[in-house]
Amino acid sequence: MSSSQTLVAIGGNPSSGVPSVQSSQPVDHEKIYQWIIELSSADTRENALLELSKKREVVPDLATMLWHSFGAIAALLQEIITVYPTINPPTLTAHQSNRVCNALALLQCVASHQETRTAFLSANIPLFLYPFLHTTSTSKTRPFEYLRLTSLGVIGALVKTDEQQVINFLLTTEIIPLCLRIMESGSELSKTVATFILQKILLDETGLSYICQTYDRFSHVAMILGKMVLSLAKEQSARLLKHVIRCYLRLSDNPRAREALRQCLPDQLKDNTFANCLKDDKSTRNWLTQLLKNLEQSPGGLTPQPQQ
Repeated sequence: MSSSQTLVAIGGNPSSGVPSVQSSQPVDHEKIYQWIIELSSADTRENALLELSKKREVVPDLATMLWHSFGAIAALLQEIITVYPTINPPTLTAHQSNRVCNALALLQCVASHQETRTAFLSANIPLFLYPFLHTTSTSKTRPFEYLRLTSLGVIGALVKTDEQQVINFLLTTEIIPLCLRIMESGSELSKTVATFILQKILLDETGLSYICQTYDRFSHVAMILGKMVLSLAKEQSARLLKHVIRCYLRLSDNPRAREALRQCLPDQLKDNTFANCLKDDKSTRNWLTQLLKNLEQSPGGLTPQPQQ
């Protein structure tokens, strides 16, 4: 699997660990329905998962077909739950990982579809993915990395819709600390998707207010972003830096956060450290210029509060 196959959530390429399959051939809906039925049987599920995951981008109504078919979503969740015991101690195999990634790719399909997204959130299905996002320190092997990336892809597909209900749901969960943990210690690709998710939360007014509501929340986000800038100064990545700068710029829209950023913005964003990295990215250069301009304006207030 190539790294580009994991980024649909942030740029239009497939975002799960499952390869994208494009086809010009007409879709055989009878086969699709047969594979959906086969999800309910342990003997036929693995092949059905594989075949359906290949068709997820060429069958526009696959999400609704899955959601309204008896036992289909339950079968996908069973696939996920089955590998929980392999998390600790970390014993997940490549075969297990690929199989679960196929199930997650189908859940991403459901999460992305307008007609099934609300029900998907109401059923709290994203919470089933969170144990995989906890695995950063558990294992850095490829099977776990694919699992994290595909799980992040589902959340990324949700936030990409820019819907208020998605942000409201995520803010009631632990997604922000999970993303921050991955942003600190994940692979470059995992960091990129996790930072994109944080960026989309920040771009929502409710999300920005939530993160800037207390100094502890803001300082945790600012600390991780600062560590990322220091790391990027040593090993530069334009696509990751883009999302980091956009997060900083959005934080600077909050008056109290803006004042705090005047004290903690990394020097590497103020000098020419990333000039070469950003030379071909006009939009990110403009974001950085606007960020620095915002921080030059008159001060206004988020300062550390004494601990009680």
